[in-house]
Amino acid sequence: MRLLSIFGAATALAFALPASAQLTGGEPLAVATTYTVETGVLDGEGRKITVRLPTGYEKEPERRYPVVYLLDGGPDQDFEHIAGIAQSRDMNWSFAPFILVGIESVNRRQELSPPVADPKPYEEFLRATPGGSPAYRRFLREELKPLVEASFRTNGRDAIIGESLAALFVVETLLEEPTLFDDYIAISPSMWWEQMKYGKQAAAYFARHPEGDRRLYLTTANEGDWHREGTERLVDALRASAPDGLAWTFVDAGESETHGTLYHPMALDAFRLLFAAPQREYKSYPLIGGPEVGERTPEEQARFDTECTLENSRWTTPGAASRGRARLYYECLLYDLGPRPREGTLGQ
Repeated sequence: MRLLSIFGAATALAFALPASAQLTGGEPLAVATTYTVETGVLDGEGRKITVRLPTGYEKEPERRYPVVYLLDGGPDQDFEHIAGIAQSRDMNWSFAPFILVGIESVNRRQELSPPVADPKPYEEFLRATPGGSPAYRRFLREELKPLVEASFRTNGRDAIIGESLAALFVVETLLEEPTLFDDYIAISPSMWWEQMKYGKQAAAYFARHPEGDRRLYLTTANEGDWHREGTERLVDALRASAPDGLAWTFVDAGESETHGTLYHPMALDAFRLLFAAPQREYKSYPLIGGPEVGERTPEEQARFDTECTLENSRWTTPGAASRGRARLYYECLLYDLGPRPREGTLGQ
C-alpha cells in the first residue's frame, strides 16, 4: 500500500511540472556533410559519401591534408564512430588531421568481395554473388578520388581503411593495384576467402610490385580457422618477401579483442602510427610534484625554439619517457602509443 502511495505521488508530481521544465529549442550538431556521387561504373543511381573536414579547415586556406577513405562509411555504417576518432585528435594531438571520406556500401558482400572460382557456395553463405571488387576499385580510381581531389584541399597522400570483408578489399587492393593508395589499414581481414588465396599468393604478388613507398597496418583479433591462418600466411609473406618500399606492421590483438570489438581501438592505433604528430615533454609544475620553474638552460631553450617536424622528431614510448623525463624536456618526440605490434618494419 505504501509503494502505491509513493508511485501515485511521483506520478502526480511529474504531471504537475510546468512545460518549461522540458528541454526545447535544441540545435543539431553537424559533424560532416553527405553528398551523392553519380557513377557510371557501379550499379544503381549513385553512391553516398560523407565527408568530415578537419577542425580549422576554413581558417587555414593554404593548408592541405591527407585523405582517409573509409569503406562501409555510410552515416548508418562505420562513419560516425570513425569520425569520432578523427575528432579526438583535437583534444589530445596524438595524430595529424586528415580529411575523412566515408563511402556508403549498398551491397557490401557483392561490391567489396574479390572474384571466386565457384560463386555457388558464396551465394548460399553470403546471399550475394561475389566478385565486385574490380569494379569498385575502378569507381574509386576513375570517379571518386578525382572528385574528392577537385573538391577539397588534398595533399596527394591517400589511405584506405576497412574491417572484415572490407579489410579483405584493402588487402586485395594492396596486392592487385598497390598504386591506388599510399596507406592501407586492414582491420581483421577475411583472409579465409578462397581457401586463404591472398595469404598463400602474397609473396608472388609482392614480387610484381612496382617501386614506391607504401605502408600497411594489419591487425586481427581472436578469430580462428582460416581467418587467422590466412592472416598468418600474409604475415609470413611480409616477413620474407615484402617489397623494399613497403613498410608494414602486424598488431596481434587476439588476447584482448574479438572480431566485434576490434575495429574502434585498432583504427585509433592505426591513425596514431600512420599520421604521427610530433609532441614535446614539458616540465611539471610544483603543484603536482614538479621542480620549481626557472629559466631554461641554453640547451633547453634551443630545443624549445626548434620547430618540431617528422624529420627532427624521434620515436619513444610513454613508458620510456616516464623513466627519466628530465632528459627529454622540450625535445621533439613521436610517441609510439597503443598496443605493441608483434612484428613489422613500420615505425622503426
